[in-house]
Amino acid sequence: MKIDFEKCGGLVPAIIQDATTKNVLMLGYMNQEAFDKTIATKKVTFWSRSRNCLWTKGETSGNFLHLVDVMVDCDNDTLLVKAIPDGPTCHTGSDTCWGEDNEQNPLLFLTELQDFINQRHEEMPEGSYTTKLFKDGINKIAQKVGEEALETVIEATNGTADHLIYEASDLLYHLVVMLTSKGMRIEQVADELHKRHDPNWDKKRREAKAKGIMK
Repeated sequence: MKIDFEKCGGLVPAIIQDATTKNVLMLGYMNQEAFDKTIATKKVTFWSRSRNCLWTKGETSGNFLHLVDVMVDCDNDTLLVKAIPDGPTCHTGSDTCWGEDNEQNPLLFLTELQDFINQRHEEMPEGSYTTKLFKDGINKIAQKVGEEALETVIEATNGTADHLIYEASDLLYHLVVMLTSKGMRIEQVADELHKRHDPNWDKKRREAKAKGIMK
């Protein structure tokens, strides 16, 4: 990794991002020594411009930033540091230096779930329910999706809110398994929904059909 520390007098800005929630936590500055210590200790370390010394985040508060990954931008003069925080990042006690709550968007878990199911599909570990589904084949998987869809409908019409969420979760999980078995990902469904959100989506479909692109 090539980092141009000299462009800004020996320091480069380091944007700290929570590796799990993807939220931006703070901005600090690193010199070569701070960067090297970060890599060596796996704890994010900065150069303190006010104290004129190295500063490992959390050395006083205990709220360390544990390094996950680091990237440099296209100009080689800004770092994106992905880390896991032990606690609040800001000295004020706030989760972030912008006063925001560092909460994960639950929708991001769908990608994590997709990756997990992909891994199951590749490794097929014994004793895994997901493995069993893949071994049963697409017909059984599709049947299971149908069963879970019916159970979700029943809960929606005659059940409780908690049971509806439970059954809808089962339905979504089995849908991801079915998509994976066909070489697809849940993000493709999200992308399709995003396209349909375009106010001109129906018009575009009609025009495509008129031109014979769609049958």
